[in-house]
Amino acid sequence: MTAPGTAAPPPNRTLIYAAIVIVAGVLATTLAQPQVLARLPLQNLLKNELHLDRSSSSAFFFWAGLAWYLKPFAGIVTDAFPLFGNRRTSYILLSATLAALAWLALVVTPHAFGNLLFVVIVINLFMVVTSTVVGGYMVETAQAVSGSGRLTAIRQFVQQGCVILNGPAAGYLASIAFGWTAAACGGIMFLLVPVTALFLREQRRQTDSRVVLNNVRSQLANIASARTMWAAAGLMALFYIAPGFATAIFYKQQNELHMDTRMQGYLGLIGGVFGVAAAVLYGVLCRRLNLRTLLVVCMVLGTAANLGYLFYTSIDRAPVIEGFNGFGYTLAELALMDLAVRSTPAGSEGLGFSLMVSVRNLALFGTDWFGSTLLDTYHFAFDSLVIANSVTTAIAVPLVFLLPRMIVGRKDADGLPDAAAPKTAME
Repeated sequence: MTAPGTAAPPPNRTLIYAAIVIVAGVLATTLAQPQVLARLPLQNLLKNELHLDRSSSSAFFFWAGLAWYLKPFAGIVTDAFPLFGNRRTSYILLSATLAALAWLALVVTPHAFGNLLFVVIVINLFMVVTSTVVGGYMVETAQAVSGSGRLTAIRQFVQQGCVILNGPAAGYLASIAFGWTAAACGGIMFLLVPVTALFLREQRRQTDSRVVLNNVRSQLANIASARTMWAAAGLMALFYIAPGFATAIFYKQQNELHMDTRMQGYLGLIGGVFGVAAAVLYGVLCRRLNLRTLLVVCMVLGTAANLGYLFYTSIDRAPVIEGFNGFGYTLAELALMDLAVRSTPAGSEGLGFSLMVSVRNLALFGTDWFGSTLLDTYHFAFDSLVIANSVTTAIAVPLVFLLPRMIVGRKDADGLPDAAAPKTAME
């Protein structure tokens, strides 16, 4: 299977075309997120200008990410309702442009909790549509050429590259007027528009309202019967649903270790460098080890990386711990995203993949708020929060052995037996 409406190029060329679009799409929808490049400037604004505590600050980011938790609805729309005759190109061009314009609106938004939150929610709404379409395109291409591990590694490589850029850039932006942050994010988001226009071409389709409605029913039935996808989503939920401490780390860095925003950005740079190393390693290992082995090893390393924060007591230790976390947690994310790609039903790429990613997003931002509340309201010790997080994620590791062998028993690029392919799509 190739991108909708296109001729079938050789697999290697398909991967190259897909990689170009995926790299640009992931760069735009990752780096330009309010939760990424703008996170440190926003956190600094909320803490030091609006004087919010940890739970209020993490609540801001939880509600700001509302659209990311509802990403499956974007999957239904983009999979079932072609826009101007296609499922990918038009959606990306329109949503990326609107996201860029919304970022520019944030430049003139008053610095009040409600005003900032409203505009950030709108930004995320348009970014979710873009991200959903890019993800659906990645999944259908990966399934067509049996390249889930390689394309997942490319996706994660770009994401970690964004972390590297984000560290020093966000640290600097947090030290100057916030309007520069909004302008920078809007410009990055708009870069996806020319790339899509050049490299993602689809033939126009005639749409019939009855066909569209039948397509929606087909999408929902396909997802409802995808047992493998639901099993994968359950495993991801168990791994991520642990008391989070991302906001707590930010406050600890400033209040206890007395770091400025540039030092905080430097730590992000270190985590990103090790994350890139993890992505490169995974790209090699996925062709030598089956996914079950990778899931177990990577999830264990991700759990161990969290435990490193028990020793987060000095500026000297912080770079080592951030580097280890960047490496270990990235490996865990890679293996879980590889599982998500393989488990997504064919024909429902945008909906299925976005559903599993939404599980991750809701767990991460919801548990960060929960963890901050435990610290502020119930006066939990930071170390207790770290231990609770690590124990909860470790519980998910043995459940890997319950996943269907057809999905996790293969190496990347092995492909599926012809007789098994239809069954896999509907599991």
